[in-house]
Amino acid sequence: MAKTTNMGGGTGRRSDRDLKVRVKTSKGRKIGSTLWLQRQLNDPYVAQAKAQGLRSRAAYKLIELNERYNLLHKGMRVVDLGAAPGGWSLVAAPIVGTTADNPLIVGIDYLDMDPIEGVVLLKKDFNDPDAPDALIAALGGHKPDLVMSDMAAPTTGHRATDHLRIMQLVELAADFAVQVLAPGGAFIAKVFQGGTEHELLHLLKRHFTTTLHAKPPASRKESAESYLVAKGFKG
Repeated sequence: MAKTTNMGGGTGRRSDRDLKVRVKTSKGRKIGSTLWLQRQLNDPYVAQAKAQGLRSRAAYKLIELNERYNLLHKGMRVVDLGAAPGGWSLVAAPIVGTTADNPLIVGIDYLDMDPIEGVVLLKKDFNDPDAPDALIAALGGHKPDLVMSDMAAPTTGHRATDHLRIMQLVELAADFAVQVLAPGGAFIAKVFQGGTEHELLHLLKRHFTTTLHAKPPASRKESAESYLVAKGFKG
């Protein structure tokens, strides 16, 4: 039997580093955009989301939070704030059992979204004065059992400014949740740690029996993002 010869002198196996997709900086593309694109192309969560028909890698954050904190239940009513592109509503839909005849999930965003079976999608800013009534009407007059938000304000590149804008958005979401939640309900929202969460935590502790911070595995380690989970709304 003839021997095979490794002409390169190595093992013939490519390392993980070799397999990573590298993106060249092209004219008109900023280095930050290039690094983001490279990170997306090499992110296993992005690849898995695409393979499973999910709308974004963020879907796994809700999946992991639900596995840990048991947030979603059959028959519960859910409001998804800043829902676009609809990844969280898509995850929640089969768990709560929403249908076109009996919609249990309402997503709201000023951006367009592709339809989701059994989910009412409202193209509206959740801060509009008529938003609470519109959401409750879409749920057949019932208050939601869960308000969830994966929103983040557009960034400016100035860290302190971006943190304040993000926290303001989360505080508005928390105020909204307090307005519309049914007694015993829950609230989850993305935050970015930066030292100004005290007022928000004070608000949540006043209205919920349990409040905590969580960082699901799908949240990138280098990111300052985490999630606030508040359960047991006092009404």
